[in-house]
Amino acid sequence: MTSIRTRIHPQLLAWYDASPGFDFDHLEDFVAKCSAQELAALKEDPLVSVRDQNIPGPAGAPEVKVRIYEPQGRGKAPLPCLLFFHGGGFLFGSVYRQEALCQRFVKNVGCVVVSVEYRLSPQWVAPAALEDCYAALQWVARESGALGVDPDRLAVSGLSAGGGLAAGVALCARDRGGPKLCLQMPLYAQLDCRLDTPSAQEITDPKVWCLGNCQTSWEKLLGPGGDPSPYVSPALAKDLTGLPPLFSYIGQLDPGRDENISYWTRLMGAGVEVEYHVFPGCYHCFELSVPDADPSQRVYAMMYDALRRAFGL
Repeated sequence: MTSIRTRIHPQLLAWYDASPGFDFDHLEDFVAKCSAQELAALKEDPLVSVRDQNIPGPAGAPEVKVRIYEPQGRGKAPLPCLLFFHGGGFLFGSVYRQEALCQRFVKNVGCVVVSVEYRLSPQWVAPAALEDCYAALQWVARESGALGVDPDRLAVSGLSAGGGLAAGVALCARDRGGPKLCLQMPLYAQLDCRLDTPSAQEITDPKVWCLGNCQTSWEKLLGPGGDPSPYVSPALAKDLTGLPPLFSYIGQLDPGRDENISYWTRLMGAGVEVEYHVFPGCYHCFELSVPDADPSQRVYAMMYDALRRAFGL
């Protein structure tokens, strides 16, 4: 497995050197460790009000837990809403995984954030996670009055696996006549189960998210003999017309680089408004790993700006 160390941005090297990688050979223990770390890292922010709630899941499925973030002391005027789907390769993570990021969105954009705890693999195979996320979108639109959100200003976002779910939810909303979205923001998304792009084959260093992790992720999500739909693996979608505008970015050292660039290019060809950025020297989840690094600071500012523009703020 080829090291990518010499190609990494200098401000991201310390995290890379300390990284133990992802121990998917002992998945149950790894997931438990991640869950404990997520809870230990929780910090209250005096500017953000947070609450957890269980909402109806898809027909015949369990309830879905959501975590709702909103500005502390907000007024009565409806606010735009961002539905957020956490990362974790479809295998680990919870609504607590990207707590700091969700708080950032509230403070820097002035919106409500609804983070969704979708069902994980391998206990649940596709399309369970996708259907949980789509059910959450329907619930937000249906309960917009009680939530104090503007149903005409709904957006979806997610990281990695959650980015793939965001893209899939946008496709579902279009094809099922669901709530209209003003923006989709799938970030370095897992979009293509085929893993046949040059970047997927290039990034094999196990200290970062790499080809081996992608293979395990898709194998567990699809289960034995799984046949993905275009909603589960959005790169397989043939028709990309009529989708909401997209903002995204990715690191050049991300195995998903090429599948994302291909998807963005096809969206533009289908007449969809697209803005994307590629950051040299950056690996998967770089902005979460080293939030104070220069490229991380740039992507945070870009995300806030993209959301404010989409929400008309």
